[in-house]
Amino acid sequence: MVKAAGLVSREVAEQIAINAGVCIRPIPMRRQDVETGEVDTIDLPCGSWRESWCPPCAKRARQVRQAQCREGWHMESEPLVEYTRGEYRTYLHDLREQAQGWRDDAAAAGEDTTDFDLALAELDTEIGALEPVSRTTADSADQEDVGDGSVSAEVAERRSRSTRRRDDAVNLPRRVPVPGTLGRVYEGRDGKGFRPSMFLTLTLPSYGRVLNGVPVNPATYDYRSAARDALHFSKLVDRFVQNLRRVAGWDVQYFAAVEPQRRLTPHLHMAIRGTLPRSILRQVVEATYHQVWWPAVDEVVFGEGDAEPVWSEGHGYVHPGTGEVLPSWDEALDALDDRASADGADGGGLVEPLHVARFGAQMDMQGVLAGSSDADQRVRYLTKYLTKSLSWDAVLKADDGGSARAAHVARLAEALRWEPCSPECANWLRYGVQPRKAKDGLRAGWCRKKAHSPDRMGYGGRRVLVSRKWSGKTLAGHKADRRAWALAAAGLDPEQEAREPGRYVWRRLSASDPALEPVAVRLLRLVAARQAARAAREGPAEGVPDTGGPPMWGPAVSQSPGVEA
Repeated sequence: MVKAAGLVSREVAEQIAINAGVCIRPIPMRRQDVETGEVDTIDLPCGSWRESWCPPCAKRARQVRQAQCREGWHMESEPLVEYTRGEYRTYLHDLREQAQGWRDDAAAAGEDTTDFDLALAELDTEIGALEPVSRTTADSADQEDVGDGSVSAEVAERRSRSTRRRDDAVNLPRRVPVPGTLGRVYEGRDGKGFRPSMFLTLTLPSYGRVLNGVPVNPATYDYRSAARDALHFSKLVDRFVQNLRRVAGWDVQYFAAVEPQRRLTPHLHMAIRGTLPRSILRQVVEATYHQVWWPAVDEVVFGEGDAEPVWSEGHGYVHPGTGEVLPSWDEALDALDDRASADGADGGGLVEPLHVARFGAQMDMQGVLAGSSDADQRVRYLTKYLTKSLSWDAVLKADDGGSARAAHVARLAEALRWEPCSPECANWLRYGVQPRKAKDGLRAGWCRKKAHSPDRMGYGGRRVLVSRKWSGKTLAGHKADRRAWALAAAGLDPEQEAREPGRYVWRRLSASDPALEPVAVRLLRLVAARQAARAAREGPAEGVPDTGGPPMWGPAVSQSPGVEA
């Protein structure tokens, strides 16, 4: 093995591993058997979804997503879902928001809202029973102090605003809600029933004329709106799903992927179980919006190069010159509410939100049948870019555009740098407001949240969006499947630790550990183990005698020095 390591470089070994489908960045783990004292070193797959980091693991991750998408897209029976306490509480909050929308629509149409009021009261009661119990100073004296020694106060009441629709938004159609997640069954000419589904693509509006992903006139291109739409795109998608379920009448389930366009704005590809008329779906898209009710950011209080706000223990951030305490996040929102009440706007109307995010006019809707080649093609398309880096390298490194594209990226990055991404964003200090949960060390223009990362271009949400009842598996179930796969890939029994809990002790080996073999040797050993396992499944090739000897590069599990096999 030492000779093989000297003859084969790591680059060559990695290419051999990629061709064999073996992880090129294995994680060395030392496992000790508590009962026998036996110690061995096992290389576990890294499990990365990034193709630039580990192509074999990224390929497996994409295949898992493809299986998940296929499993839930055209289901013929209702999935069985087990909720955790937190997931069920989130589900009830979403259901209450939908019910409140139905109640407001009925009130606007002059209909009786008694049934809706009773349903809302029942939901409030059930949500209240699931809410975590708050701790006050009186009843938490025996609890362990956290952080600076202060105890948590009562949970603040959720700030609510009117759910009345905007005057410039079209009305949503309403259907009688029915239980279920499968959608409508249609009858064909031959009398057989079929249940089609949908594939939907949604984009953001135009901010100026674009050619080959680059603005034709950068001076008139609305970079501020582009930045804000990207920052709040995930909220807009959530609002669309809520509206879609209200209109469809059933609990619509979806599998969606967020990808970048050439102009560096996010857009959505969504597989939807069940189908709706295209005219109704287009109406839902046009009626969907998300209002951002945040303090104004028109006036810069602490510009770049000016003295920055100073942290004062017990008070938060203060003005560097006067020592005046900056308004807290709640105080800034209270001032916004007071202004709305004084103008009679009730959260809308005369007092406009900071930003209103909407979808653009460009969209694509297609019907998909189960088992068709088109369904398989759409599944592959949904997961095509999931293994690419979130830096959107395929877009940023495009040859067309040249210096114009680099300038476009720089302008968008500058707009995103100073735009607040969340209530906790450090950029609020630039506009004289303390972020929510402010702490020492915050600097405007240097927010550490994902949305402000250079490789995110404003989108801080998840790359894959899957509804809770899509495949009937919880997050814990997917993690268990992933762990079982990793152990099985290493040649271990996934159920062994469950049968014998506490028997094995795992410890990750350091790269400088003298007992750790070179990476090239470990990769070649993993390749040999993969080939041996494949040969055992398929049997000896025709015309090639089975010698029964060991694989070329030895076993996949290496014994530590001084430990007998």
